[in-house]
Amino acid sequence: MKKYAYIGCLGFVAVITTEFGIIGILPQVAEHYKISIDKAGYLLSAFALVIALTGPFMTLLTSGINRKNIMLAAIFMFLITGIVSSFSPPFWLLMLVRILPAFLQPVYIATALSVAISNANESKKNGLMSIVFNGVAIAMVTTVPFATWISGLWSWEYSFMIQTIVSLIALIAIYFFLPSIPVKEKKSYGSQVLILTQSPFILSTLANFFMVTAWFCTYSYFAEYLGKGKGMNTSMVSYMLLLFGVIGIMSNWIAGKMLNKNVAGTMAFFLSGTILIPVLLYVSDGSSWATILVIAIWGFLYSPSFLNASSYMISSAPNALEFANSLATSFGNLGVTLGTTVGGWIIITKGVEYTPWIGSVFGLLAFLMMIMRKVLEKKRSRELSGCQI
Repeated sequence: MKKYAYIGCLGFVAVITTEFGIIGILPQVAEHYKISIDKAGYLLSAFALVIALTGPFMTLLTSGINRKNIMLAAIFMFLITGIVSSFSPPFWLLMLVRILPAFLQPVYIATALSVAISNANESKKNGLMSIVFNGVAIAMVTTVPFATWISGLWSWEYSFMIQTIVSLIALIAIYFFLPSIPVKEKKSYGSQVLILTQSPFILSTLANFFMVTAWFCTYSYFAEYLGKGKGMNTSMVSYMLLLFGVIGIMSNWIAGKMLNKNVAGTMAFFLSGTILIPVLLYVSDGSSWATILVIAIWGFLYSPSFLNASSYMISSAPNALEFANSLATSFGNLGVTLGTTVGGWIIITKGVEYTPWIGSVFGLLAFLMMIMRKVLEKKRSRELSGCQI
């Protein structure tokens, strides 16, 4: 049902506002706590690492619990994070409350997606998934740039207040508009874990991991890159985040339509941005208008990344939807962790302008995984045809 997809989307806005809202204020947080920008980046990479390490296990453990209760519990944790963070606690406490909701983030995403497509026709599933994933783009349009703009207007603590309000709205919407959804038939752990032995799924997972790593080498330090690499102030960065998100909403919608026709082709098309954008950013240097155009293209090619990754991974494991989704989220966030770590190291050792280039290396690795999966599937198809003859 579209109603469930839109509720899932609203919760996704809260999730993304909390996870990625920190990107626009990292320089201010680093200055407040008197730490380097790469150490401030731990607030993003630690969050993502917890998701990567615990996501699949948490999804399996909660697979028998009422879907509405799981979604409420997850968003409540994000609400608590926003409240505590807005009081600018000691850095260790800020890190702790950032990490806590990460345990339930992949559970929320996997649950929201499965609820959205539970009674849908096969032809409409990718479209409904794109509605849920539009929460990423909507957050990039509204709450993330607004939180960045507010932090520049007053202080970075107000950014977390925005996150708190969004989480509260999502919590209310889930409580009042989503019915109780008990699990009718709980799949065995073994039947779900079986997908980890399938080579196409493993290659799909690696493609997801390298793709997200490629994007986040630079995107994790979006404010830092545009500030020091392109000479933009905090206000201008917030406008660029807004542009990024506006383009992203359209991009997610287009990607949803494309995925219904060709999942691998859609994945490859948007993945090409990890190689194209570094070149365009380099060529546009010195021209503000050219840079703005490149950021719009960047937003278009980046925004459907998580939707594409989930669809690509699910296409190789259709019988373990929630577990496959949780693995997509986990390995995507492992990519966020590696991308943020590598990007931070490049900034400290070489300079922020080099981050897009290191990202392109991971983009090429993602393409290699896709090619290997295609070759493997063709080989298996020929073997099956030979057996039938």
